[in-house]
Amino acid sequence: MSTTKTSWPEVVGWPAAQAVTQVGTDRPDVAIEVLPAGTSVAPGFSGTRVRVFFNGSGSVSQTPVVG
Repeated sequence: MSTTKTSWPEVVGWPAAQAVTQVGTDRPDVAIEVLPAGTSVAPGFSGTRVRVFFNGSGSVSQTPVVG
């Protein structure tokens, strides 16, 4: 069983910058993309990427996950 963190449900509602800091602290090995909610992204899984989607107020709008 792996203890490497792969999702951050606790950051939903946080300011995006604070969430990026938390994800980067937990997983310094991944690239973090910060995108407005509703942005079209290319499909496909990447084990070295986390996307953080934020709403109009700058808060995280969905759980960031590795992929």
